[in-house]
Amino acid sequence: MPTESPRTRSMNETRNRILDVALDVLGENPDAGMGDIASTAGVVRRTVYGHFPSRLDLVRTLTERAVTEMTAVLTEVNASGAEADATWAEFITRLWPVTHRYRVLLALRRGEYGEAIHSLLGPLDELLGDLVKRGQDSAVFAQHLPAAALSQIAYGVVFAIADSDLSDGPPLGARAATISSLLMLGVPETRAIALVGDQP
Repeated sequence: MPTESPRTRSMNETRNRILDVALDVLGENPDAGMGDIASTAGVVRRTVYGHFPSRLDLVRTLTERAVTEMTAVLTEVNASGAEADATWAEFITRLWPVTHRYRVLLALRRGEYGEAIHSLLGPLDELLGDLVKRGQDSAVFAQHLPAAALSQIAYGVVFAIADSDLSDGPPLGARAATISSLLMLGVPETRAIALVGDQP
């Protein structure tokens, strides 16, 4: 098996650093430019453009990374065979540590890159809709909305709470996000609290 050359390793490290910095910079200001990302990453603009020829390429790569990570988590918890509400609770609990990183995609999804982001998030949206439909079919989730719409509302609440952690006041954690999203899905409060247990 061929080993990675020092030059390739260095390029990959730089690329990953740019992506990590981009999430932070865009999270603070979704309108930030490539120059802002370059200076924060400690590289010149040419280096950023060498890895990502346009801002759209950068956003697409961030979205692909998010979809890969979140889909892996959802696929794993889905495989447990637990009730849909317990599966949803486990997914949100495990997703919570990265919501702060990927919340910017929701803001960017409403902007000029909306179509590209929406397309890339499609497979994840479909998995979430399937999980909610399973919950509706087994009567653990509300049925007043189609599964696809209900899943997006419940999922969006998680990112709204992640955003609220950036404002003044006591921080809200995974517990608040998980319970709130379950309530949006129509799970009774007592059941939602029981599913979350004693997590912070």
